Amino acid sequence: MRVIRKYANRRLYDTQQSRYVTLEDLRRLILDEEPFRVEDAKTGVDLTRTILLSIIIEQEQADGDAEVFSNDLLQQLIRVYAMSQPLPLARYLEQGTRLMLEQQKRLQDQWQQAMRHTPMELMREMAEENMRFWQQAMMRSPLDKDDDESR
Repeated sequence: MRVIRKYANRRLYDTQQSRYVTLEDLRRLILDEEPFRVEDAKTGVDLTRTILLSIIIEQEQADGDAEVFSNDLLQQLIRVYAMSQPLPLARYLEQGTRLMLEQQKRLQDQWQQAMRHTPMELMREMAEENMRFWQQAMMRSPLDKDDDESR
């Protein structure tokens, strides 16, 4: 895991590359799914979460059209923190976001695949896939069907 040290002057130093980095550099590491940890240069305290929040703030301010956190959503999040028994919101948000990103990637992959083929090739591939499915379904013995019904 790459270690980034944060100095008192607010500068971030990448110990692997032996150079100072910016929040934008760290954002690119995130997009490249390269793990890193940000620590205080003097105490070694983990500051990763604070830096990640700073990256989000920078993103929100940089592009007004790409705002993720509306004022209403931010106010609701603040209310969650004020609850006597906070909701397990972190886990829910993590799972929901992961699912959304997986679905987005799947859609992009399907779109790219569709654009690579002519409509006739795509129809042929779909027909072949359907044929394989029906052949497998027809090859199942009646005993297999009885096993499924007993479950």
